Amino acid sequence: MTLPHPPVSPAGADRTFQVDLRGLVDLLSHHLYSSPRVYLRELLQNAVDALTARHTLEPGAAADAFGIRLYADGSVVRVEDDGVGLTEADVHTFLATIGRSSKRAEKIAEQRADFIGQFGIGLLSCFLVADEIHVVSRSARTPDAPAVEWRGRGDGSYSVRTLPAAARPRPGTTVTLTPRADADEWTRPAQVHALARHFGSLLRHPVTFDDGRGGGGPVNPEPAPWARTYPTPGARSRALAAYGEEVFGFTPLDTIELDLPAVGLKGIACVLPEAVPAGRRHGHRVHVKGMLLSEQAEEILPEWAFFVRCVLDAESLRPTASRESLYEDDTLAAVRDALAERLRAWIARTAASDPDLLGRFLQTHHLAVKSLAVHDDEILRMLLPWLPFETTDGYATLDEFARTHRTVLVTSSVEEFRQVAAIAAAAGLGVVNGGYTYDRELVHRLPEIRPEVSVADLDPATLTAHLDPVDRETELAAAAYLAQARDALAVFDCDVALRTFQPASAPALLLDSREARHERTRSQLAREQQGGVWGDILGHLRQEAPRAQLILNQLNPLVRTAVTIDEPELARTSAEALYGQAAMLSRRPLRPAESSLINRSFLDLLAHALRKDS
Repeated sequence: MTLPHPPVSPAGADRTFQVDLRGLVDLLSHHLYSSPRVYLRELLQNAVDALTARHTLEPGAAADAFGIRLYADGSVVRVEDDGVGLTEADVHTFLATIGRSSKRAEKIAEQRADFIGQFGIGLLSCFLVADEIHVVSRSARTPDAPAVEWRGRGDGSYSVRTLPAAARPRPGTTVTLTPRADADEWTRPAQVHALARHFGSLLRHPVTFDDGRGGGGPVNPEPAPWARTYPTPGARSRALAAYGEEVFGFTPLDTIELDLPAVGLKGIACVLPEAVPAGRRHGHRVHVKGMLLSEQAEEILPEWAFFVRCVLDAESLRPTASRESLYEDDTLAAVRDALAERLRAWIARTAASDPDLLGRFLQTHHLAVKSLAVHDDEILRMLLPWLPFETTDGYATLDEFARTHRTVLVTSSVEEFRQVAAIAAAAGLGVVNGGYTYDRELVHRLPEIRPEVSVADLDPATLTAHLDPVDRETELAAAAYLAQARDALAVFDCDVALRTFQPASAPALLLDSREARHERTRSQLAREQQGGVWGDILGHLRQEAPRAQLILNQLNPLVRTAVTIDEPELARTSAEALYGQAAMLSRRPLRPAESSLINRSFLDLLAHALRKDS
């Protein structure tokens, strides 16, 4: 609240901060809270904490002996609780001092973990929808204490007076707001009821709503689904799945029950029925002591667990000042690790007992499991043989692939796999596409699971060694053409060779790794910068740049015709066309010079054909 201007103090004396309440409310609305709707959550939270204190004061009272009642008829919003209440001294101490909270009082300091809020500024959120806050309270700690009325106004002023006992016959607190016209969106009866259910559906104290016209009813008629009893385990599983579908809007592939007694956490993880992009993390619905804290709490699970969405209720997690996210501390880190272990246990249990569910799960979420297996040896041993990979035998598990290929070759990129897949398959080589995230690293760990299998990176020399050479007479007959082809493709640092391989329908194979292209680019820069500073630097880095290889297939009729061409220009053009076709089949991005070569060679061949026909 705005304090009176202090008297002039001697030099060096302490002074009191002046607080502009309107400026503070603006700060809350634009920077601390995400929306004016949080005013109702703050009022519910204060009421819940007051009930918690009342039960501490009267431990023998029944759990439902005290409750919370909401009223909204369009003209006022009222929240009434049967909580511990406030005395006149409490009102002056706690309601008139910003940042001060009754939950910090010495008498209940050791029980503060029982309360949702810890910051003592929640009541100010009511100024987001109203210009005045009216509080009537009576303390349960002092039975003969009178009722006390406090009125706080948005201009920073407040008043306090005592009321006769009839104004509040029983202990507790009533907070009444008269909404501003611009707050109608958040204070209409239907909206207040919806917000109460949104924030308070899992609260442990009974909460009711009245719209002044006979409408309303219980806000939280049933306990959380995991806190209920069911006749059979199957009934429990179906009920939890139905709750997950109600909250998230999808039918879970499976529902994992979560229970961490050390921090009072219970809830469910719903396995998504569809794959999500790698690294795209879903928000989780987190409650603290029954009160909804956040629907987008990403930090509660590790990054690799993006295949589930959770609904959780915890006792010991600490909210931030806005109470809209979780405070990152050792407790949260421990909870994250424990929940990760529960998800690993579910995967292990599913692998051991439900192969059909495991198959559906891996088919949908194999990328998430691969990311986990990279860092988790137990999951690696358990699931690596079952994970699908792209191979020269089609999509297959490594277990299936290793049965027919004792030596497994793995490419370093998707484009490298595309270049060699058909040729390698025809040659009987077992190649796995290692270009996708995690795949190459995981394939190299296959011998840990199957020691009889060896894994090696595929290099062009390995594949070339499996291509059959042509006989000496054929090689000599094609020598002139091959020389013309090498000269034409020298600009691309590409050598040309003649081999035989299947399938015969493939006229040429271009072997050119990404690393080789990068090395040639660096070498080219070094040549262009010779004598300069960059030339010296790149010269030190320069290695013998590996050349690309265009392997012509003697089994292909087009190639057999091409190698007999004795016209130099036509030989060069045909070699350029074969290079361009092989480059396109490799599915790698084409360089501008290659695109130009493809267009030029096509037009030159077309012109040659037209001249021949004329």
